[in-house]
Amino acid sequence: MMAAKTNAGRFFEDYAMGQVIDHAVPRTISGGERALYHALYPARHALSSSDAFARSCGLPASPVDDLIAFHVVFGKTVPDISLNAVANLGYAEGRFHLSVYPGDTLRSRSEVIGLKQNSNGKSGVVYVRTTGLNQRDETVLDYVRWVMVRKADPDAPAPETTIPDLGNVVQPDTLPVPRGLDFTNYDFTLAGEPHRFADYSTGEVIDHVDGVTIEEAEHMLATRLWQNTAKVHFDATNRPDGQRLIYGGHVISMARALSFNGLANAQMIAAINAGAHANPCFAGDTVRAWSEVLDKAPTSAPGVGALRLRLVAMKTGGSVGAIRGDDGKYLPEVLLDLDYWALVPL
Repeated sequence: MMAAKTNAGRFFEDYAMGQVIDHAVPRTISGGERALYHALYPARHALSSSDAFARSCGLPASPVDDLIAFHVVFGKTVPDISLNAVANLGYAEGRFHLSVYPGDTLRSRSEVIGLKQNSNGKSGVVYVRTTGLNQRDETVLDYVRWVMVRKADPDAPAPETTIPDLGNVVQPDTLPVPRGLDFTNYDFTLAGEPHRFADYSTGEVIDHVDGVTIEEAEHMLATRLWQNTAKVHFDATNRPDGQRLIYGGHVISMARALSFNGLANAQMIAAINAGAHANPCFAGDTVRAWSEVLDKAPTSAPGVGALRLRLVAMKTGGSVGAIRGDDGKYLPEVLLDLDYWALVPL
């Protein structure tokens, strides 16, 4: 007799409004995550590379890249939220409340805040607010994401439709800024570019120029690093086209790293306003990126301003500045459309 002890993951009918899920396997961050992150992506922002540079900016040491914290927190949620997902659809209301340093331990908790069954009756969209907590039970980051999840039983009754009312943008006066951050003595030479807050204009488009071809090996390493267990990223038989889907966060980190060329002084991510994985990415695709400056705002921290940026990742055939076709849909070459706030020197 075979006993079923493995985790098949939740299906759409397994979720309920208000349900709170504490996700398994806390993760203690070390310098190894930083080294692997910088090996996987062309990441070289000075604040997350150098203790000395970080101390000159008022921090106790160099925090790990903000997206390391995001990926670790996200990865914890996969077995409970998106193991049976068809697609990860979008993000909103993301805030990076506290910097993460080697030695911090992160865990994740999610609350179901919305449910909507699709018209085909075979899947539905689950909205969750995920919170990343450190070893002191402090909120490191939180965000909303929504995922299309399969139903195990197509005849299971549909839940009452609830779609959360989400903000389009994190208001600049609510942006979290790390305690002690001070850019008044910022070293532009060590940072790599001279461009400061005043040098950017709303509506400006920046071509980040460089490209990286996505390889299967690096993607597998990265997805395992974040302990993301989604089947579509590993099992080529899980999709009808026989291809392993590249984890969307891999594209986010690649695009963010490529944005160094033109945004080297966008040192920290303060918030994610919105985000969409517009089209699937597969091994062999070459990713390039461009950014548009959507807004600018001061902060209460000395010498620190905030830029609202639209970061777009595209594969071969995409054009800088082109996002949607005449039908209003994302162009097939667009992989990522991410709206976020970054902290920069004044």
